[in-house]
Amino acid sequence: MSKRFLSLLLSYLVIVCLLLTITIANTATAIAIPTATISQPFRQAPKFYNSPQCPSLTDTDDSDTDTETNNGDTDDTFCSDNAIHVAMTLDTAYIRGSMAAILSVLHHSSCPQNIVFHFVISASANASILHATIATSFPYLNFHLYTLDDTAVAGLISTSIRSALDCPLNYARSYLAKLLPLCVNKIVYLDSDLVLVDDIAKLVATPLDDDRVLAAPEYCNANFTSYFTPTFWSNPSLSLTFANRKACYFNTGVMVIDLDRWREGDYTTKIEEWMELQKRMRIYELGSLPPFLLVFAGKIAPVDHRWNQHGLGGDNFRGLCRDLHLGPVSLLHWSGKGKPWARLDANRPCPLDALWAPYDLLKPPFSFDS
Repeated sequence: MSKRFLSLLLSYLVIVCLLLTITIANTATAIAIPTATISQPFRQAPKFYNSPQCPSLTDTDDSDTDTETNNGDTDDTFCSDNAIHVAMTLDTAYIRGSMAAILSVLHHSSCPQNIVFHFVISASANASILHATIATSFPYLNFHLYTLDDTAVAGLISTSIRSALDCPLNYARSYLAKLLPLCVNKIVYLDSDLVLVDDIAKLVATPLDDDRVLAAPEYCNANFTSYFTPTFWSNPSLSLTFANRKACYFNTGVMVIDLDRWREGDYTTKIEEWMELQKRMRIYELGSLPPFLLVFAGKIAPVDHRWNQHGLGGDNFRGLCRDLHLGPVSLLHWSGKGKPWARLDANRPCPLDALWAPYDLLKPPFSFDS
């Protein structure tokens, strides 16, 4: 065999090896792309355990209850009388805030294994990615995803003072009674821009007397008239909506809701009727809050203000830093334009953002975690 032939053969083998290496690398890349990747890398949260006094979720007989969800799945723990039900929305824009909120709820709960999370997502969202994100950081979490028909909801929404408020998912709280299993009769709804520093069981225990549908902290010192336009107040048939009602502002980011009473009263339809009127004549400016006020203001059960120290995100125009309200604190809520994770990333935090940071599960840019 000539040296020239051996040289050509060796060159050929080198080229074949290179081509095989490239092919294998490309194949690996092609395989990796379709899998549910997490755009933001989050750390895994620790597992939280019930205290010895916590009741078991399997102590009740729920054989005759309807556990089916809108996704067709069933879970016996959903119907347990001992479950603590928490509803939140979930999307990629606020996922970091949602993760912190979940961690804070579990961290301060005396019975964290009894908490069932119900996450409402948009029909246009990638459910597998959102599910994988939660399951990866909270592998022991009892949760389920529900899909909101955001196209139908979008047709009812009128533009507000801030485009972020016009997202259909902001209206998900109006559809919980339709989305969740029928056996879920009482739930706590939480926004994604808050953290708890107290046991959520105390909030769940809020009594809903006198057939009240929901409970929330009321703020009667706020200028209630400012939530509606002069068109609303100048129309006698509309302004009489609040006759014989001591109507006060309440923040819909933290609510305890009796879903059975909501279903019986068909309150989703009542809220949608106000939204349809808003499309014809502008009676308010601020997103999903005014329809709730129109239906429920002056008719809710009171909750101590400690459960919604809201407004920490500043006003909706400038997002300036704000201080806590007077009194004890059980829940910190960054409602408003400024979000703590965005201000921390920009190195322009407000003082109170330091209280949110310990619950942030986002991995640092250079992490040695596997």
